[in-house]
Amino acid sequence: MSYVGPDFEPPQPRRPRRGPLTVALAALVPGALLGWLVYETVGGSGRDDGGSGRATVRSSSPAASSAPSEDAKEPSASPEPKPTATPSASTPAASGPLKGKVVVIDPGHNPGNFQHASEINRQVNIGTNSKECDTTGTSTNDGYTEAKFTLDVAHRMRTLLQKQGATVKLTQDGDRPFGPCVDERARIGNQAKADAVVSIHADGSGAGNRGFHVILPGSVHAGAADTRAIVGPSRDLGERVAGRFVAVTGSAPSNYIGDGGGLVTRKDLGGLNLSTVPKVFIECGNMRDSKDAALLTSGAWRQKAAQGISEGIVSFLRG
Repeated sequence: MSYVGPDFEPPQPRRPRRGPLTVALAALVPGALLGWLVYETVGGSGRDDGGSGRATVRSSSPAASSAPSEDAKEPSASPEPKPTATPSASTPAASGPLKGKVVVIDPGHNPGNFQHASEINRQVNIGTNSKECDTTGTSTNDGYTEAKFTLDVAHRMRTLLQKQGATVKLTQDGDRPFGPCVDERARIGNQAKADAVVSIHADGSGAGNRGFHVILPGSVHAGAADTRAIVGPSRDLGERVAGRFVAVTGSAPSNYIGDGGGLVTRKDLGGLNLSTVPKVFIECGNMRDSKDAALLTSGAWRQKAAQGISEGIVSFLRG
């Protein structure tokens, strides 16, 4: 997602660090069980690197990664909009290893946000302070939007996870004119009593900045925000998602945020601060870099991205 608005701001450019890719190493730990799950999910990925998929990686806090706060703007408030659609819910598969599990997928932004500037600029309470309801997100230089990317990946993930027996809900499915706001996105996962929530995004950083990173909730206890109970399980979820994302897509961790480790901890994101269930964000790549953009605009690569994230969720839910 663009590092502007409710859930991200532009990190200060930093020189890439050549830390060890511990994400990839841990992702390749052998394990027959997850290998079988991968095969069952997509008919075999052509890889033998199963295992827990849990990544042993470094985590960088906002201070360590020099990522600024997300509220650079102070837009004027507008009246509270009324939601026009309920979260999209799926019918779980008749059987499967995830039967009885609930997964919420949060496709970042909404394709219609750009037509509702006043509504998405409205301030919402994220517990610690107030932030914009949402943003338009970013796009590639050729105009492929983050909102289209996130919804496409979410649809692919839904199919994969339903085949495993999970009940899958989307926070939005292009079925509402804008939003939902970041506080409502968190509330949808909470009310669903989700076993795991993953918010899908793509970054809008500078050219030459490449790779993915997974954002974990920091320990926050202020106002309406209390993440203390989910910090541990969210880290477990994030490590597994990062590990499988490397293994399936071949992408490397970000070279511009996270100290080369692929994990970043933040305390300034409403979607994480207000969550009461395990939740992470993933920035799948940088839309403003031509090489990353070529991947993000490829349907074949988006299928790999969906598979990698889904395998991480499966690994987390199966323990």
